[in-house]
Amino acid sequence: MDSQTKVVLRERDIHNALLRIAHEIAERNPDRQAPALVGIHRRGSYLAERLAPWLAELVDEEVPLGDLDIALYRDDVVTRADTPVVHASHVDFDVTARTIVIVDDVLFTGRTVRAAIDALFDYGRPERVQLAVLVDRGHRELPIRPDYVGKNLPTSRNEHVHVHVRELDGCDEVLIAGARAAVGA
Repeated sequence: MDSQTKVVLRERDIHNALLRIAHEIAERNPDRQAPALVGIHRRGSYLAERLAPWLAELVDEEVPLGDLDIALYRDDVVTRADTPVVHASHVDFDVTARTIVIVDDVLFTGRTVRAAIDALFDYGRPERVQLAVLVDRGHRELPIRPDYVGKNLPTSRNEHVHVHVRELDGCDEVLIAGARAAVGA
């Protein structure tokens, strides 16, 4: 690890943050059917998968789980030099008249969440859409605010936040890297 890279959350921290988020979701949605969780590809999907069994236990009801690929909904899709890699979205339940909690790893400018909301509405009209993120690093460009946050992590625009999940990366951790350290990341 580069000297400009710092671990800010370790496996136990991530576990505790997600467990707390599951409790907060259950507390804010007590009188309705269980909210559905929809993770944003890729790491948000894995975080949603982890939240689902905890939330189901807390609300004593099955929690529908889905995932969204937002590659074609991004506002920079036509200006990007590289072709977006498109994965399948899986929302195999009716979103209409239901509370949907979008789950992502890092909230930065808000553009990814905007794209996820656009993609979600292609499946129907939810009653409410809430947002859960593991890390909120600030620097919003759109008026988007999370309902549930694992960790507020003030950063500079020159820093990069990297979330590693064991399903993809072999370990759970959140790193902050300086601009030079992030180039090879």
